[in-house]
Amino acid sequence: MSRLARACCTVVLGAPMVLSAACSEGDGLRVGLAYDVGGRGDKAFNDAAAAGVDRVRTELAGRVGQVRELSARPDETDEDRFDRLKLLCGADFNVVIAVGADYAGEDPATGPVTRAAKECPDTKFAVVDDGSAAAGAEASNVAGLVFAEEQGSFLVGVAAALKTRAGHVGFVGACENSLIGRFEAGFRAGVLAARPDTTIGARYLAGDDRPCPGFDEPDDAERLAGELYDAGADIVYHAAGGSGLGVFRAAEARGRLAIGVDTDQYVTVGPPLQEVILTSMVKRVDTAVFVTVQAALDGRFAAGEHRFDLAAGGVGFATSGGRVDDIVPALEDYKRKIINGAVRVPTVPG
Repeated sequence: MSRLARACCTVVLGAPMVLSAACSEGDGLRVGLAYDVGGRGDKAFNDAAAAGVDRVRTELAGRVGQVRELSARPDETDEDRFDRLKLLCGADFNVVIAVGADYAGEDPATGPVTRAAKECPDTKFAVVDDGSAAAGAEASNVAGLVFAEEQGSFLVGVAAALKTRAGHVGFVGACENSLIGRFEAGFRAGVLAARPDTTIGARYLAGDDRPCPGFDEPDDAERLAGELYDAGADIVYHAAGGSGLGVFRAAEARGRLAIGVDTDQYVTVGPPLQEVILTSMVKRVDTAVFVTVQAALDGRFAAGEHRFDLAAGGVGFATSGGRVDDIVPALEDYKRKIINGAVRVPTVPG
């Protein structure tokens, strides 16, 4: 390991706002990844980003050198997140990817990413799940990687409607903010499009908090999901990151089903919880991370908002476990209708 790499790892591991760090070295583009709460290993949102950087290591080997991953605490401030980003760009990382809208800050015009981008104009930044920071920075070195969560959620909503025996389903969200609202809005619309008489319940782990504390509270999620199941729901969809494990536990305890999010959670959670997973709304954060690094390598990095929707393969549904195999034609039909504009999916719960 080079002297610079040793120094960077020593500083990172000793920094108070970092729970863990992963380092690799070599010549080439230097890539930094700043995780959201839960970090690598949350089996959901952060792991989707981790899969993207793993793909970078494998497919861009020889062109990408050092890769560093930093983790976050649940109780962080904007200053903590800025420090993490500044630590990476100050160590001469060429591309820094901030995983999660909290890196945009309470005021994106002066938030962590915008500040870091101004102080490190030669570093290319990307924020997963937030386009406002890219607009607020008014700089050529910030990209916002956003997704059509409502479209993917619509499809798993259709799946829930076609598979519910009780005519009653539920939703558990991390926080009552506009981002998680898109998941609920799409899910509701999909359920009602396929089966208008379905009852839909919803619970949230937190209000419109930033940072959102609801992504790492599996015990609370288990309690809320249990309330939905006990009220009659036989399928519950979650948009709560690492808290989703609690939803799966509640489903297992009651012999019910659940729908995962962000990654194919049938694969990521493994047995025995995978047996309760009907499908997952797959959000291709891995693709967004990979194409951003590849664009930087090829001199094609572009500032501004980049939207990953159904048409771009940015969202979709998983079929692992075989529980939705019989309804895939119906799901694909709705997918085509969304892409061609015949079905318009709301972004705000109705």
